[in-house]
Amino acid sequence: MPFKIMNVVRQPVSELTESDLLAMRIQGLMALFGKLPAPSIQEMDGEFAARLLAQPNAVAQVIGNLTVNNPLMPGRWLCKAFKPVSAERGQGYNSFAHLGRTVQRYPMQTLIAPSRYDRRPAYTLVYAAFPSMCGAIHMVDEVRRVAPGLYLGIGTWGFTDGQRQVPLPFVLRGPVAPYAGHIGRAKKGFDVHQEIPAFKQTARQKG
Repeated sequence: MPFKIMNVVRQPVSELTESDLLAMRIQGLMALFGKLPAPSIQEMDGEFAARLLAQPNAVAQVIGNLTVNNPLMPGRWLCKAFKPVSAERGQGYNSFAHLGRTVQRYPMQTLIAPSRYDRRPAYTLVYAAFPSMCGAIHMVDEVRRVAPGLYLGIGTWGFTDGQRQVPLPFVLRGPVAPYAGHIGRAKKGFDVHQEIPAFKQTARQKG
C-alpha cells in the first residue's frame, strides 16, 4: 500500500536527535520527512554513519536487518559516503565491515531531485548509474536534513511503481570521516532521470 506523508509530528524538528528518530514508527518518520529541507550537493561531503530505522512492516524489518548486518555478504553496514563532483552532481558509496576489514560497495550518483512522495527537493542517490546489485533492483534513496549533521533517508527499490513507493527509512550522522575515493565504473550513456518518477512523468508529458 502506498505511504503518504501525514502531519503527525508534534515535537519541534530542530530539537530532534538520532535517538528520537530511532524511537519513531514509520508514520512519524514519513511525516517528519515531509517537513525537512534537502541538503545541498556541497554539504554532503564525507562519510556519514548509517543505521536502519523502523521499517514499514515486520517482513521488511527482518529483510533490512539481514541485508545490512550479514557477516558473509555484504557485511555490517557502517556508512554512506558522498563527494561532490560538480555544482549539480555527486558520487558515493556504502561502507561495510566485512571479515575484519572495511570495504566499499554499491556506488551511486547523487543529485537534487523531486521526491517520489511529495515532489519537493531531496538529495537523491541513484544506484542504477553503476553496475551493482543495488543498481539491478533500481534502488533509489532520498535524503533530507533534520539538523546540522543529522539526516533522514528514505530508501526504495523494486521493479514496479508500487514496489518503489514502499519507504525504507534510515538515519545518517556526520560527516564522521573523509571520503575514501570513488569506486565502480559508471554506465556509459546512463540517464539518471529515468530512475526518478517526477522526471519520467515530465518526459512522458512532453512526448
